[in-house]
Amino acid sequence: MSAHQNLRFGFSPCPNDTFAFHALVHGQVPTPGFYLEPFLADVEELNRRALGAELELSKLSFHALAHVLDDYVLLHSGAALGRGCGPLLVTKPGNQSLDLSKTKIAVPGQYTTAHLLLTLYAGAPPQVESMLFSEVMPAVARGDYEAGLIIHEGRFTYQRLGLISLVDLGKWWEAETCLPIPLGCIAARRDLGRDMAISLEKALAQSLRQAWADPEASREYVLTHAQEMEASVVDQHIGLYVNSFTQDLGAEGLHAVEYMLEKGRVAGLLPASCQPLTW
Repeated sequence: MSAHQNLRFGFSPCPNDTFAFHALVHGQVPTPGFYLEPFLADVEELNRRALGAELELSKLSFHALAHVLDDYVLLHSGAALGRGCGPLLVTKPGNQSLDLSKTKIAVPGQYTTAHLLLTLYAGAPPQVESMLFSEVMPAVARGDYEAGLIIHEGRFTYQRLGLISLVDLGKWWEAETCLPIPLGCIAARRDLGRDMAISLEKALAQSLRQAWADPEASREYVLTHAQEMEASVVDQHIGLYVNSFTQDLGAEGLHAVEYMLEKGRVAGLLPASCQPLTW
């Protein structure tokens, strides 16, 4: 390994990521031995790039992580877990009695955790159509699909499009497991080695501490990438998805992740792996 290594860091333009990682990608956190080159993309694009192990460090859905454990290791910092933050299945009023086994559902990506949760909830793989998460609600509102699976800030805005919630998959998960719901994580490529992974974890945690200490420092960066999202929705988004689990998964967070992956494997939805989840 060179004395100073350039690492590509993939994360989403969503407020929780730009808020948490602002200090890190703007040179405000010590990064001994490495330099991070940010690569911002929709989480499903990051999931698919991970299938080819393209990026050294990346935000991933936990669903995707299960498919790439031969190449990536879960870091304890930077994850999105919590309570009351799960994906919602939405539809138009009057469709409350939809038969999910006969309904094509718009989803925000094949490898998203939302898709995995929907499949676990349904008990069998539903008929789905993958698209960008930002396209799901408009597609349902237009009547292109009878139901859609929404993530991110969609849970704060779906009612504005005249939609209603059929199922809160986060509430369902919490009722079934009494555990927080794992959504996304930061994973490092295994070929970086354990020492580098630990250094990256520390840098991610320090970036978050600085974000909390001075929330205004990242404001312009967050709002720029949030595009047309209202400031109040941005604040709700950050408040919901950035929490103590983002700082450190801890024993409870790690247990929730392991439980979800095991449920997916037992259901035949996720591959087995001989690799350790974390270092």
